Amino acid sequence: MSTHSDHNEHHQPGLQHQFEDMKQQEESASIGMWVFLVQEIMFFGGLFTVYLVFRSRYPMAFAAASNHLDALWGFINTLVLIVSSLTMALAVYYAQKSNRNMQVIMIILTMIFGTAFLGVKAIEYTDKYNHGLVPFSNWNKKTPPGGEHKADNSGFVLPFETRAEAAGGKNEKPYINPTGTFQWHDEEGDKIILEARKKGYLTDAEKIGYFTNGELDNEKVRGKVQIFYWIYFTMTGLHALHMIVGLGIMTWLLIMAWRGTFSAEYYSPVEMSGLYWHFVDIVWIFLFPLLYLLGRHFLH
Repeated sequence: MSTHSDHNEHHQPGLQHQFEDMKQQEESASIGMWVFLVQEIMFFGGLFTVYLVFRSRYPMAFAAASNHLDALWGFINTLVLIVSSLTMALAVYYAQKSNRNMQVIMIILTMIFGTAFLGVKAIEYTDKYNHGLVPFSNWNKKTPPGGEHKADNSGFVLPFETRAEAAGGKNEKPYINPTGTFQWHDEEGDKIILEARKKGYLTDAEKIGYFTNGELDNEKVRGKVQIFYWIYFTMTGLHALHMIVGLGIMTWLLIMAWRGTFSAEYYSPVEMSGLYWHFVDIVWIFLFPLLYLLGRHFLH
């Protein structure tokens, strides 16, 4: 005589022994995932709070630092993640429709877009390394006097311009950094800070934080810009780590989907993985404008 448990195991694939039926299992998985995402929201929320506090105190230094990021790469990564959210949603849809082949295709596409995102971040991080903008001691490229490496330290980059396009009208300066320390030279940014002081736009913290005896102190400005890059590398680095974890999850999903594990009767793992992936994408939607588009209107 078959028991109720045997009946469930036979007719409900994926049902774990600690649950009475698939509905209870799916509800438990959903609650667990949402609790995890709330914890992640609080985690990133603390980082966003740090950003907002320092941004409100030193807006001009943050704007100058932001304009050394390449908005085109940030825009490309935003598009990549938006499309990856679509392919992830389609993977869930095809799992619900028991379409094994399309599940596999959508998961592979999602992984390709995630890998492309990390590739762009590697390009950006390499650029910061080569230009002395990594805010850690001795972590930048070391180039002795007389080295051939050139760095464009002339200041602002307009939205969606690549550095190669912008370099034609700007003077390049030699990059000399024997110890690999954080470098900062931004003549245009200095002019904008002085103009902002003349018009009374500086915050009280900026009036103290940028000047010594009434004169613009490049070391003080450098210190405030370094705060921006600490926040930039911390937030984008942790986001990239979450993306790497997501790719690990996608690899497991791909193997299971290839084996035909997911169907209309059992697709909860695909759906829960999709929630995680969408969360990572949403975090980037906030990071892009806050880090890359900050203060570009100052040029006008």
